[in-house]
Amino acid sequence: MDKKTISAFIDEHFKHFNAACLLDASKAYIEQIESGARMMITLAGAMSTAELGKTLAEMIRKDKVHIISCTGANLEEDVFNLVANSHYKRIPGYRNLSDEEEIDLLANHFNRVTDTCIPEEEAMRRIEKHLMKAWGKANSKGGGKFPHEYFYEILNSGELEQYYEIDPSDSWVLAAAEKNIPLLVPGWEDSTCGNFFASHCIRGLYDPSIIRSGIEYMIFLAEWYQQNSTNGIGFFQIGGGIAGDFPICVVPMLHQDLQLEDIPVWSYFCQISESITSFGSYSGAVPNEKITWGKLGPDTPRFIIESDAAIVAPLMFAYILGW
Repeated sequence: MDKKTISAFIDEHFKHFNAACLLDASKAYIEQIESGARMMITLAGAMSTAELGKTLAEMIRKDKVHIISCTGANLEEDVFNLVANSHYKRIPGYRNLSDEEEIDLLANHFNRVTDTCIPEEEAMRRIEKHLMKAWGKANSKGGGKFPHEYFYEILNSGELEQYYEIDPSDSWVLAAAEKNIPLLVPGWEDSTCGNFFASHCIRGLYDPSIIRSGIEYMIFLAEWYQQNSTNGIGFFQIGGGIAGDFPICVVPMLHQDLQLEDIPVWSYFCQISESITSFGSYSGAVPNEKITWGKLGPDTPRFIIESDAAIVAPLMFAYILGW
C-alpha cells in the first residue's frame, strides 16, 4: 500500500469509532456520485474562516458538489479571506485573552472568530464597496437578485483580482461562481454584509426588494430538487443551524404541503457535528429521527461523525477526491 497518500492512510488507520464512521461516510459519498446522484453540502459555523476552501473548491471543480446551502457568514468570509488574508491576525492563545485584550482588538477593528481575527477595513469594508456598486446598479434598474448572485457578479467581473492575497483556487465561492452552481443563503441578513445592506436601506440608498428572500430560495430549491432527483440527491451537513435545517425541509414540503407524489427522500445523509445528542437539540438529533419527518427513508445511508468539522471535512474531501 502506498502510505504516502491521505486516502491510503485513512484506509489503513481509520478503523474504529468516529474514524471508522468518517471512512464509511466517505465511501458512501463516492458511491452516491458514481451512481449519478447529486450532492448538497451545507455549511454552518465558521468553515470559510477555517479555510475549508482549500479542499471544498476542488470538490466543486471536480463535480463532487452540485449545490451548497450556507450561512451568510460562510459566503462572505471566504471572499474576505480571498482579498485580505495577509491582514488577518491569528491568536493561538485565544482562551487566555482578558476582556481588556478583547476590547483592544475591537478598537483596532479586528473581529475575532475563535483563534482568527478578521480585519474590518481590508476585508469587510473592501467588499462592501464593490457590493454597493452592484446593489446600486440593481436599485436603478429595478428587480432583485439572490444575495449570492451579487457575490458571483463581483467575482466573475474580475474587479476583485487586484486584491487577491491567496491562491484563487483555494476560494470555494470563486469556484462556485466560475461553475455557477446554485447557492442557498437562508437568513442572509444575519451576516456582516447583510447588516451593511440593512443600514443602507435605512438610510434610503436601496430598496430592500433588490435582495431576493429566503422564501424565494425555498421556491428555487423545490424546483431544483424535482429536476435533479432522478438518481437521488445526497445531503452532507457540516454543523447545524439554518444552513442545514432550511434545505432538508424541502422534501417534506413537497410531499406534505404540495402533496406531490414520487418525490424521493434524500438518498444519503451525513452530518459532522459536535452538538451533544439531547432533548430538543435539533442539531444533535440522530439521523433516524429525520425518518419521522419524511426527510430520510429507512434505507438511506446515514452517518453522524461527532468531531471537529475543521478536521473531519478536509480529510473526507481528500478521500473523496482520491488524494
